[in-house]
Amino acid sequence: MKTEPTTLLIIGGVAGGASAAARARRHSESAHIIVLERGPDVSFANCGLPYHIGGDIPDRADLAIQTPDSLRALLNLDVRTLTEAVSIDRENRQVRIRSLGDGAESLLSYDQLILAPGASPLRPPLPGIDSPLVHTLRNLQDMDRIKAAAAAVEKVAIIGAGFIGLEMAEQLHTIGKQVSVIELQPQVLPQLDAEMVRPLETTLREKGIELILGDGIEGFETTATGIDAKLKSGRNLSTGLVILSIGVRPESGLAKDAGLDLGPRGHIQVDSWQRTSDPAIYAVGDACETEDPILGKRTAIPLGGPANRQGRTAADHIFLGEKALRYPGSIGTAIVRVFDQAAGIAGYSETRLKMEGTPYQTVTVNGSSHASYFPGAETITLKLLWSPEDGRVLGAQASGKDGVDKRLDVIATALRGRLTIDDLAHLELAYAPPFGNAKDVINVAGFAAGNMRDGLLVPVPDLKSAGVQIVDVRPAAVAAKRPVPGAKNIPLAELRGRLAELDRSQPVFTICQMGKTSYFAARILANHGFDARSILGGAHHQLRTYREI
Repeated sequence: MKTEPTTLLIIGGVAGGASAAARARRHSESAHIIVLERGPDVSFANCGLPYHIGGDIPDRADLAIQTPDSLRALLNLDVRTLTEAVSIDRENRQVRIRSLGDGAESLLSYDQLILAPGASPLRPPLPGIDSPLVHTLRNLQDMDRIKAAAAAVEKVAIIGAGFIGLEMAEQLHTIGKQVSVIELQPQVLPQLDAEMVRPLETTLREKGIELILGDGIEGFETTATGIDAKLKSGRNLSTGLVILSIGVRPESGLAKDAGLDLGPRGHIQVDSWQRTSDPAIYAVGDACETEDPILGKRTAIPLGGPANRQGRTAADHIFLGEKALRYPGSIGTAIVRVFDQAAGIAGYSETRLKMEGTPYQTVTVNGSSHASYFPGAETITLKLLWSPEDGRVLGAQASGKDGVDKRLDVIATALRGRLTIDDLAHLELAYAPPFGNAKDVINVAGFAAGNMRDGLLVPVPDLKSAGVQIVDVRPAAVAAKRPVPGAKNIPLAELRGRLAELDRSQPVFTICQMGKTSYFAARILANHGFDARSILGGAHHQLRTYREI
């Protein structure tokens, strides 16, 4: 066992710092554990902030997980709020601190130091961005300001359509605001692939939220009635309040000034025990860069789950040395609720794999959240990506109204275990009609991926193909109710008897409602000598996701 530190100094609370402090105390009753926090709150549920603004979490106190007093009482921590770390003297193991109350400065000595400064919302140097009507959301005080400001206006503009931006759009709409969302990319939730977020965009528009996609922000101008957001397209959007949600940057200035190694995007570099380039200093949370266990690269994932586990890892190594478990890296599992829809991702998207130049294959399938014959079943769309070399899962995305979180959790576990598409096909998941299916959508994705590898399924990603015959194999009544553009309806049960209606010199693309019977149809046609392929995701996916259809 390592020699126990006399003084452990932790800069920053919330997820990473607070979890490190709690874990450290469980290792030692005698260590002097000091937690510095620049703000007034040392441990709060920052992921819950939008939901207090919209009223889903009515009691503000529920967001304050621990107070300085409760941490002192429960864990015997020396908690110092409204205290800023100014500089680190690595040679003498001292940190210069400043009281934000009176400006007084002093020195604190440490044996081991943990940096948990987090990340700050991006505020690019745009004209008018310092207006008091332009807000960002990071802490409870930001939340209070936005809640008060929103109460006094009718219109709110949200810049950025990522996870937090969409949560804020939902919550502000819930309290009766007219909401506009501006996103530089041509889709909401750019972390996911475009076709997987079309249902979210439809839902947002149906709720009356204005989506301005593929347009960026040029600046702001305060007016007599509020503030104008000036867009790159030349449009001026008049509103009463602006919320910036365009990303975060690591608060790594203290580490940089101390000469610690940083990554290419300014994150603090750490090893698998969260040690920095100085073995007496650790870093955890949004400010650090860790291993990407999927592709073996480096990554920075600004989420609460990784921050909590990194804090635990750092504390364990400080007290246990090499007996401590290593942090295995972050895979980036995330989910968002947008009214009655949910969407999320685990691991890599197709867009990111293309950027990395990594070979992959993908399939999109549909399934029900539980047995389709049991009341309340909802459709889940799952997009799976895997390595063509060995079948290892590289990532997945899911969307739907129910059960999306469960499937993403399964994929996250598969990524951690380096499972393959064949493993997914044979996962034994909980099944009873109210809870799941005998063949879960996860299994179906594994089956489909295996069929692709074995040449039984030749997929078509979308309907945008010329010079082909599209055959809709749904029942006639279903096809008539929601027709597929350009398709000939031949129900599956009639297909073998109507082969003469098809041109054998042209490829045939089959489509059904969910993607399963179109595969059956393609196999029938292929066995009769046709060049047949199945359109991924079925009409449920295709007709909802492609705008031009």
